[in-house]
Amino acid sequence: MNTLNSDKAPEPVGAYPHARRVGNLLFLSGVGPRKRGSKEIPGVTLDAQGNITSYDIEQQCHSVFQNVRYVLEASGSKWENLVDVTVFLTNMKQDFPVFNKIYAEYFKENQPCRTTIEINALPTPIAIELKCIATI
Repeated sequence: MNTLNSDKAPEPVGAYPHARRVGNLLFLSGVGPRKRGSKEIPGVTLDAQGNITSYDIEQQCHSVFQNVRYVLEASGSKWENLVDVTVFLTNMKQDFPVFNKIYAEYFKENQPCRTTIEINALPTPIAIELKCIATI
């Protein structure tokens, strides 16, 4: 098994690689919307204590999809090779309609299997994270 990392995707927040290759399958670790080399999260406003005061799910969706592309490309795969996507949202009721619309724009041609789950929180102050499997 090979561990793979992108020099464009945000650094992992723990002891794990961006992806692992097993045979012709690529398993991505959870990918969020953060920007590499900074604590910046597109569309998120934090108070002095680091709590979310407002966020724009649309900006976060676009950033997450870009970060997934970075990991795929650095690993020898591509967007069209995605076969399974697990989506974690912190506010299903509010964010799912926007997410679903943007997702449909990104997956017009290739439509991987997808599961969307609402969770209480993510490790950083983000509203969305993706867990993906692709082929190489």
